[in-house]
Amino acid sequence: MIFVTGGAGFIGSNFILDYLVPGRDERLLNIDKLTYAGNPYNLAGIANDSRYLFSQTDICDETAIAALFAQHRPRAILHFAAESHVDRSIASPDEFIRTNVNGTFNLLEAARRYWNALQGEERDAFRFLHVSTDEVYGTLGPQDAPFSETTPYAPNSPYSASKAASDHLVRAYHHTYGLPTLTTNCSNNYGPYHFPEKLIPLVISNAVEGKPLPIYGDGMQVRDWLYVGDHCTAIREVLAKGKPGETYNIGGWNEKPNLEVVHTLCDILDQLKPKAAGSYRDQITFVKDRPGHDRRYAIDARKIERELGWKPVETFESGIRKTVEWYLANPQWVANVRSGGYLTWIEQQYGAQAVANPA
Repeated sequence: MIFVTGGAGFIGSNFILDYLVPGRDERLLNIDKLTYAGNPYNLAGIANDSRYLFSQTDICDETAIAALFAQHRPRAILHFAAESHVDRSIASPDEFIRTNVNGTFNLLEAARRYWNALQGEERDAFRFLHVSTDEVYGTLGPQDAPFSETTPYAPNSPYSASKAASDHLVRAYHHTYGLPTLTTNCSNNYGPYHFPEKLIPLVISNAVEGKPLPIYGDGMQVRDWLYVGDHCTAIREVLAKGKPGETYNIGGWNEKPNLEVVHTLCDILDQLKPKAAGSYRDQITFVKDRPGHDRRYAIDARKIERELGWKPVETFESGIRKTVEWYLANPQWVANVRSGGYLTWIEQQYGAQAVANPA
């Protein structure tokens, strides 16, 4: 049995769908509170799979988490659950501290008590894999080397600070208690089931609906883009072969300015779903930049390739086209998500013109 926290979210649901392929017998428990970004519809296709279990549980609920450990006796914890939207963290940082810091602490404590009671091979095999972000490292200048596993932490938003705190807790639990932890820091993910407050799905959705495509500042903020399917493969490799106590950076080797990403999306949409007149680029609108907006992220992913043999399969060109095709083929998924609390929050924060999160 494997526990996956936040398995109804973007990366978590992609991991579960990727993991529960035919022929793999291991069961999986998805632990998700189902906040605004948790969408059980992502996993509708496996809802009746005997290998898949779901528990609507808050990771901050100490009693409930302890009961799940006692009942299901996992061999590993894959910790995806997190508040992850930078703009939301600027407006309301308290929930980020609660979930990302306190929730991670609660999971670590439950895992430590559970692991201490294990013996022999079960104890040796147990792993706690914490999924984090490259944003903990801060920002890079145009000529700076990409983030490596030894880059000092310098988070610049309440979101990244909360993830940095959780990373430090995970490290401390390994060095203090011996808990066999693993940490991954990934670059910007994109792909199917991405909640449409983030840059790529928001641009796709707004474009086909004839709405503005908002770009923060000058749009020249650079991000390293990682297709979510590649990320899921990397997580499996780290879980299977990673050394306890180690950190592995996962990146796509695809640095792109946000404006170039939006231009690429518009050009693909011009091919696959052309407008009656003009280009989707005509809908691009520049808006006021986010406070403290990091200028550049880039991941050095040589360690995971060297030690575990992983490297991304998708190029940005192949991955982004797959992503656009998925959203065009699944308009009902987008409609279902955007009819909920997401729209209310966006309108409260920014008015009718939704602002993308290019982080």
